[in-house]
Amino acid sequence: MGELVEHVDEHDHVLGIVERDEAVRENRPHRIATTICRDRAGRILVVRRAETLSRFPGHYDVMVGGAVDVGESYEEAAARELSEELGVRVPVRFLFKFLCRRGISPVWFGVHEAVVTEPLVPDPGEIAWRGWLSVAEVCGVVDQWLFVPGGREALRRYLRSGSGG
Repeated sequence: MGELVEHVDEHDHVLGIVERDEAVRENRPHRIATTICRDRAGRILVVRRAETLSRFPGHYDVMVGGAVDVGESYEEAAARELSEELGVRVPVRFLFKFLCRRGISPVWFGVHEAVVTEPLVPDPGEIAWRGWLSVAEVCGVVDQWLFVPGGREALRRYLRSGSGG
C-alpha cells in the first residue's frame, strides 16, 4: 500500500483517506506542508529537487515539504519534513494556506517559515543542490529557472503577505 493522505474538499475539510498516488491520478485535493527557510541574514533557501523524484524532478523550489500524513497537522508535517529533507530541527511558524491548482493535481499548501541557524544536511535523494539567495536574487530567477509551479505561486503570496520582507 502506498502513502496515505487525507482527501479534502475546496474548504480543506477532510472527505476521506486515499493513497497519495490515487489522489494525484484522480485530481483529488490533499494536503502538503511546506516551509520557506530563511537564514539570519534574511536570505531564502532555494533547492533543486533530485532528478530521481517522481514529482518535478530537477525543478527549483523555495519550499521544502511533503504530504501531510493522516491525522497530522500542517505544522507537525512541516517540522518532520524539514528534519527528513534538510536534517534540521527548528521551529516552524504557520503563515497561510491556499488551494493550488497548478502542478500535477490540486493540493492545499500549508506554508510555514523557519529561520535556519544550524548547518544543513540535505537528503541527496530529495535535494540535488541548495543555495541561499537574497529576496532580489530569488525574484530575479523565479521566472528564469525551471521552478515548481506551486513554489512560484507560494513565493509570490509570501512576498505579498509582508513575510518575505
